[in-house]
Amino acid sequence: MKMKTVRLILGDQLNQNHSWFNDVNDDITYVMAEMRQETDYVKHHIQKVVAFFLAMRNFKEDLSKKGHHFIYYKLNDKNNPQQLAEIISKTIQETNATKFEYLLPDEFRLDQQLEQICNSLNITTDSHDTEHFYTTRLELKDFYKGKKQMVMENFYRMMRKKHGIMVTNDQPEGGKWNYDQSNRNKWKGKTPVPKEKEFPKNVNDIVQLLHDENVQTFGNIDDTKFTWPVTRVECLNTLDYFCEQLLPHFGDYQDAMHDDEKFLFHSRLSFAMNAKILSPKEVIHTVLDHFYDKSNDINVSQVEGFVRQILGWREYMRGIYWKEMPAYKKLNILENKNKLPEFFWTGNTKMNCLNKAIGQSLDTSYAHHIQRLMIIGNFALLTQIDPNEVDQWYLGVYIDAIEWVEITNTRGMSQFADGGIVATKPYVSSANYINKMSNYCGKCYYSPTKKIGEKACPFNSLYWNFLSEKREHFKDNQRMNMMMALLDKMDKNQVYEIQKKARDIIENLDIY
Repeated sequence: MKMKTVRLILGDQLNQNHSWFNDVNDDITYVMAEMRQETDYVKHHIQKVVAFFLAMRNFKEDLSKKGHHFIYYKLNDKNNPQQLAEIISKTIQETNATKFEYLLPDEFRLDQQLEQICNSLNITTDSHDTEHFYTTRLELKDFYKGKKQMVMENFYRMMRKKHGIMVTNDQPEGGKWNYDQSNRNKWKGKTPVPKEKEFPKNVNDIVQLLHDENVQTFGNIDDTKFTWPVTRVECLNTLDYFCEQLLPHFGDYQDAMHDDEKFLFHSRLSFAMNAKILSPKEVIHTVLDHFYDKSNDINVSQVEGFVRQILGWREYMRGIYWKEMPAYKKLNILENKNKLPEFFWTGNTKMNCLNKAIGQSLDTSYAHHIQRLMIIGNFALLTQIDPNEVDQWYLGVYIDAIEWVEITNTRGMSQFADGGIVATKPYVSSANYINKMSNYCGKCYYSPTKKIGEKACPFNSLYWNFLSEKREHFKDNQRMNMMMALLDKMDKNQVYEIQKKARDIIENLDIY
């Protein structure tokens, strides 16, 4: 008697190149489901839900055409139990399966849930790697064992050497490991930005489905022209377009921000990778093939900046997640407790940088890393917002947000709620940084040079107030010494007026 097997595929496990699919087996049934468990655990941007549903459906169709057998539950199917445990149990019963297998999830809550489900089943169960990441779950934990600090640069160099990426005899391409200093140019409009690659499609059926099922979402969508790449072919085309059109200037302007450009030279591949439609290995190797093609004149700094984000930062954040969870999710070292202002859901604020960064997020479900870190995250930290509220917003608003990568960037890098596990200092700034890296300030109601007064940029008073109020937390942090010394040299009356201004802003966030 043949063993019948049920295999679970989650919505962010859309890896068509997984070894599971090397052979077609009529005794294996793959189960996928659009379920309320996942649409409702946080309030999502509508484009995020649409993108995942579309990507899941296309994944199922592509593999079904190759002969693999699927049971797929759409959200409004009458026989959809909507909860993972019930879906698995139902599928096992209907197929008379004697074995259940799943791919290791990348969210702690799902990992725990699947362990509990397997313990409750009376058939054989097994888990498998997603075959996506460069690292195993605990590789970072082992790498930093016995070390006092988990500096990403050390991990990144190890990864470059281990995987032979941009190295010769353990020495870095171009003579430097990191070209971050070359990746901080302000974009002033002189270098043309190619239009983003779009794949317009009508998604009215899914938008109507979400409405009919009363799924609570936020943000905006044009349901007649949804342009995000969600299929394997679309994502590969986006990767090729990035290499051909955007990579030559990616590194130069990867930290830049501008009123007129939402995407600049960024790849827009994060959803494709986080849903596992594309693997980091094929993305990096495609980029490197393009770089090493002598017909393409691309500086090493452009490529290294991109590789660092994927091979270094992305793998590092996943490793931190599995090393520190579940305690990480509750960390609030700075004891911030304020509520998220209403304009995070509308974009309606006189602060032009936040109006643009949040407005773009609500319109496109996207903002690049500096907009997320140094505009939105910076403001949330300076106004001392509860990191739980910040986490929920970031996890919901961005199309690429899955907890393993969201929470380490938000609670760690952005909000310093982990006390320095990820970042060696809080990433806060006054208006000076924003003015340096963008053209936002030139079109703003507020002045980037003023600290107090009606037209003073809120970031200025908030910045010095934050340093003053959180002084005790940073007394042993050497990287904060210079800023604390500047604070100490300021006139006491000026500091008092700055703090008074900051308190007024924090107490009346939605009028600024």
